[in-house]
Amino acid sequence: MVTEALIAYRSLLRATRKSFAGDSVMLNASASEVRKKFEENRHVTSQTEIQRLLEEAREASDFISTMIVQAKLNERGGYEMKLGQEHAGATLDVPSEEILKKSV
Repeated sequence: MVTEALIAYRSLLRATRKSFAGDSVMLNASASEVRKKFEENRHVTSQTEIQRLLEEAREASDFISTMIVQAKLNERGGYEMKLGQEHAGATLDVPSEEILKKSV
């Protein structure tokens, strides 16, 4: 489990470094948040709970990699984005009412 947690942790950090490249504020904040979440769950011993947390970490890493794109202000006063191959075909499933109720 420790190895899986380390892999998930590094994957999240890689995803944030790539998505927030050039934005030191977001890089620092995201790295801090990732570390905080892993520290909060350091003492979880239930295998079911550990698996759930690892799956959440994998989903978060995937979400950050495929759904977050930074826009940069251009000389015309507008914003532009450069999408990478990892963004091709990315879709966001809108959660159902049932899923939303469970998360509260």
